[in-house]
Amino acid sequence: MPSDSAPTDTEILEHAVAELVRRTRFPVAFGGLARGDSIHVSSIVGARTRSLDGLVVEASRGLGGRALVEKRPRLALDYRSARSITHDYDRAVLGEGISTLFAIPVLVAGRTRGVIYCGSWAEAPVGDVVARPAFAVADELSSELRIRDEVQRRLTRTPPPAEAVTMAPAAREELRQTYAELRSIAAVIDDPALRDRLARLERRLAALSQDASEPPVGLDVHLSPREIDVLACAALGLTNGEIAATLDLREGTVKSYLQSAMAKLDASTRHAAVATARRAGLLP
Repeated sequence: MPSDSAPTDTEILEHAVAELVRRTRFPVAFGGLARGDSIHVSSIVGARTRSLDGLVVEASRGLGGRALVEKRPRLALDYRSARSITHDYDRAVLGEGISTLFAIPVLVAGRTRGVIYCGSWAEAPVGDVVARPAFAVADELSSELRIRDEVQRRLTRTPPPAEAVTMAPAAREELRQTYAELRSIAAVIDDPALRDRLARLERRLAALSQDASEPPVGLDVHLSPREIDVLACAALGLTNGEIAATLDLREGTVKSYLQSAMAKLDASTRHAAVATARRAGLLP
């Protein structure tokens, strides 16, 4: 995948499924995104057969179909004899030799966007050791999809770069708010891959707001991620206290980052620093 392209929903799902196998003790994992009233399995890791390929799980059918509709995890400790589910997909699941199957819905804004599964070929208990990391993977996938949805929603309301010179003030302000929100989200994420994806989206947002009538200023300046975070919030008119609350920093730390950024940008005020950073393409 090119470094300047945003990940697709399918690529985000693939990463989550791989993480299920890595973080839990289950050897096989698979998952799919919702299309209408069904889950289309598109990512499989650890399978020994091709039985799960192309699996489509309908709402309320099977373990995943129940997770889709009920919006809560479902477990079949012994899948073959489970009485709480329909057995529409026995050929796929039992064909892979799966005995214990755990299905977790991926919820975004109260809607099931997908279901991820982890399973084992022998009957295996699902306690906190397995459930906690599986839930964490589902939560991370939900967050990525939510962020991507929001960015795409806002980008569709923003002119392309060639028309940026005529961007309405309200649209430009909303773009800047989106950028600041993405920076605050990225600041509390530990996953390097996810932070890198967010950084690519941030660069796209910054490029969208550039004024075509004013060529960018070339500056030999490197701002730290935190200095950019603080400047992005300052650009919205937030006080030091409000910035501290947004980024979970001490107010004194915010002041220190602002002073450092101002010195690097040769600016005497925060407003001048923001203006210079925008002309340099460091902020939208």
